[in-house]
Amino acid sequence: MSYILQTNRLTKAIDERVIVNDVNINIKKGEIYGFLGPNGAGKTTIMKMITNLWKPTDGTIEIFGERLTSSSYEVLKRMGSIIEFPTFYDHMSGFENLKLHCEYMGYYSPKSIDNALKMLNLSDASNKPVKSYSLGMKQRLGIARAVLNKPELLILDEPTNGLDPAGIKQIRDLLKMLCTEYDITIMISTHILSEIESIADTIGVINQGKMLKEISMKDISEMNTTYIELSVNDIKRASYLLADKLNIFNFKIIDENNIRIYDKNITTQDVSRELTLGGVNISVLHTKMETLEDYFLKITEGANK
Repeated sequence: MSYILQTNRLTKAIDERVIVNDVNINIKKGEIYGFLGPNGAGKTTIMKMITNLWKPTDGTIEIFGERLTSSSYEVLKRMGSIIEFPTFYDHMSGFENLKLHCEYMGYYSPKSIDNALKMLNLSDASNKPVKSYSLGMKQRLGIARAVLNKPELLILDEPTNGLDPAGIKQIRDLLKMLCTEYDITIMISTHILSEIESIADTIGVINQGKMLKEISMKDISEMNTTYIELSVNDIKRASYLLADKLNIFNFKIIDENNIRIYDKNITTQDVSRELTLGGVNISVLHTKMETLEDYFLKITEGANK
């Protein structure tokens, strides 16, 4: 199997506090890798090490089959990235900022800047100073800069920060296009799971500096559980009736009104009949399938226990 990026026991400590601990990442060529975790989990720290902004305390990073060192200049030229919030020369236009980046990277292809601006819907603002850009426009300009030199590996740290729903969808579509049409491998971090669910091939779940799980979306889809979700007015009585009348014990109380039933042998009709006869009012009753968010919460909550 061809991996474009791998880390081995990657560790980072600052002032004797370990913020990333023994993290192994394996990203295959040509895939979109969703790097998931709550704020403060260590995602940005790892991406800073991958892009050579920070040095690991321990462990190794291999990119394109080469071990990353302080002199890996040619490796870094084959990458594009946004780490945290992109910064620019505010007095210069968007076009001028991208042109400067091309000069810095030693890259220039005819119309590459115009194409990148068009791709990110920034053509009309290309000659305006960046200080006049909105937060979302600056974020899109950062993505334009990251993809300008058609990198083989794209590292994006929370790239949809500051974007409205339409902008988020545009970025999702763009990432899928870059992966399928340009064969760019993409690593994207986020704490917003809905951004990743429809585009990722593989996810890595990190929490408190440790990698909890690395799994393909296909495997998650195959193991997804169908369940019955209901909202009731009396959670204690509903729980009693499920166990006593329907002999169901594989259920979970979500909060003071909601229950999820994981018993595959029970129907919504059975649940509705017994709870209604038992004097429980049901406001919601439907069958659902576990989402990536459900899987993520299951993994992270289990690790915190």
